[in-house]
Amino acid sequence: MSELIEPQNNEKKEQNESKKTKKHRETPQKLLKFREIAAQAAAGASAERIKAQKDKGKLTARERINYLADEGSFQEIGALIESRCTDFGIKDKHIKGDGVITGFARINGRKAAIFSQDFTQLGGSLGLAHARKIANLMDLALKAECPVIGILDSGGARIQEGVDSLDGYGEIFYRNTKSSGVIPQISIIVGPCAGGAVYSPALTDFVFMVKGISNMFVTGPAVVKAATGENIDAETLGGAKAHASKSGVCHFVANSEQDCYRQVKELLSFLPSNSCEKAPALASSDPIERKIPLLERLCEMDPKKPYRIHHIIWWLADDHRFLEVHQEFAKNVVIGFIRLGGEVVGVVANNPAHMAGALDIDSSDKAARFIRFLNNFNIPILTLIDVPGYWPGTAQEHGGIIRHGAKLLYAYAEATVPKVSLILRKAYGGAYIAMNSKYMGSDMNFALPSAEIAVMGPMGAVEILYSKQIKEAKPEEQAAIKAKLAQEYSDKFASPYQTAAAGSIDEVIEPSESRMKLIEAFKFLKDKKSRPYSSKKGNIPL
Repeated sequence: MSELIEPQNNEKKEQNESKKTKKHRETPQKLLKFREIAAQAAAGASAERIKAQKDKGKLTARERINYLADEGSFQEIGALIESRCTDFGIKDKHIKGDGVITGFARINGRKAAIFSQDFTQLGGSLGLAHARKIANLMDLALKAECPVIGILDSGGARIQEGVDSLDGYGEIFYRNTKSSGVIPQISIIVGPCAGGAVYSPALTDFVFMVKGISNMFVTGPAVVKAATGENIDAETLGGAKAHASKSGVCHFVANSEQDCYRQVKELLSFLPSNSCEKAPALASSDPIERKIPLLERLCEMDPKKPYRIHHIIWWLADDHRFLEVHQEFAKNVVIGFIRLGGEVVGVVANNPAHMAGALDIDSSDKAARFIRFLNNFNIPILTLIDVPGYWPGTAQEHGGIIRHGAKLLYAYAEATVPKVSLILRKAYGGAYIAMNSKYMGSDMNFALPSAEIAVMGPMGAVEILYSKQIKEAKPEEQAAIKAKLAQEYSDKFASPYQTAAAGSIDEVIEPSESRMKLIEAFKFLKDKKSRPYSSKKGNIPL
């Protein structure tokens, strides 16, 4: 009997174990619920809303992060946050993330904080929860000492939340200012950015826009028409072209979103993660001793003949690579990043191809702000000088060229990073002083044999100094007399050798050896230490 019962007991035992295993393998309900909520948050808006976004030629918020971040590196935080607004049915919609995606990632292997506004969720509008997500991310980025990159595509303040949304902007602006000069801040405008929302990008270091889809304005076309009667469309009022060439708000313009994210990555490759680090160096096969025959030809040119300074910068730079900043704005001064001997250097250069390279209001602002950025982030400054003076006229004087020009003087004087200058041709008057002259704190100043350093141009000087002698001469002889006197004045007072003898420049150099001279100068100054005069901030003439 026992032999017959035993197999039955074994069979029951096996069935019980099978049930236990099956029960063990079943996914817990709590885990299933979590996965459902997480999937809902990741999915975002409905298919119809996403299609509407795509129909405008725009990527979704998550696609944008994926283009920017290294594959699989993005770690989202605050995905389940919802608005606490009880009016107008906002809370009943249970929108996960409240219209913005925030988190950390790696870009080219280096950590960064990223937020991306989602236009498909409540038009990307900013409510209090939305704002506090961004503010929290910025706080964490400051602690982690890494850049913050904001991707903006928003209808602006969320009207349904009233003053709470305005307070949210205040929290963000405060953190923009607190982080300024400590960690790099980059804004990418890939949709509307209107009203108070525009001031966060304006407080950041660099602003990117995309042709055809980016708009920024304090008041939109409808308000402009109501207030002034002026008919204007959004693109003309606040598109990428307007802000890149007229207002100077935009630093980089891209033809597509994909191109924009490529440009952002390139910019980040030149920047340190924070103000305590130095910019990343890269090994280069470009010989330090590489000759630059182009600068020999420059010495033969008529001092009044225009040329694009970009050609000089390309020839000086490692592998002829130059990332220009503010390309379309104030073209009389060119700024941007290069590498010399593998090390990152910021370039500020007069551009004789535009307004003869003279300084004006916009170019002074453009250069001064860039210099202050370089100084904050430990990036050495190379100044290439070919400047005839300040641009004349009532528009400049009444527009405040004195005040704006003083910003450039201030920026150079307060900068404690290594500063090296090269005078290519003209360096006249107050503009010579403003362009990182020796006694404004420049560490090393070089000049080509073609350099002319003087209070003013030789021809203008002789017309003042020898006006009586010229008037007394026969009309047909006056031109020849002026030319002869101008040459004598140039040889005696505008010669680089006379300036070198006075100690205002350190060396007149062989033009073709300019690259080597500059690299060696920056190498020597690499570990420069300089304490600011005061622990308090000075009062820049804003």
